[in-house]
Formats: sequence, C-alpha cells, structure tokens
Amino acid sequence: MGLLDNMKAKLAPAKDKVSDLARQHGDKVQHGIDRAAQAVDERTKGKYSDKIHAGTGKAKDAMDRLAHKDHPGTDGPAAPTQPEGPPPTS
Repeated sequence: MGLLDNMKAKLAPAKDKVSDLARQHGDKVQHGIDRAAQAVDERTKGKYSDKIHAGTGKAKDAMDRLAHKDHPGTDGPAAPTQPEGPPPTS
C-alpha cells in the first residue's frame, strides 16, 4: 500500500464529514457565498463583476459536488447549472 493510498484511507472519514455538512448546510453556505460576492462587488464598485460572478458560480458548483448532488447512484449527474446573473444589490 503506497503513501497516497494511506492518505486516502485516513482522509475518507473527513471527506464524509464534509460531505454531510455540505448536505445539511449547503443553503446557508451558498447564501454566504452570495453575500460575500455582493460585498466584494460593492467595494470594487462593479469593476470586477464578471470575475466575481464566475468565482461565485465555481464555488457553488464545488458545494454541489461536496454535497454529492451529482453523485453516482442517483438518476445520473445533475443538470449543469448556469449562473443566474450578478448577486442582488439590496
């Protein structure tokens, strides 16, 4: 058994824990991502809106992967999500 296999075996419980937390609190995390994006966009006066929006979409996709929403064993991968637009400015 190689070093990488040992590390994978030891990190498996942590990965399961993170996955469970992502399933339980995914909506709160995604709301936090939106609020952080909105705050940064306001502080930069919209100069980097496209980059902030792209980063927000990638962070949300990562949360979906952590929560195993597209995990094999369901009906297949979830439909790809398209960003809805810039975060709300209220």
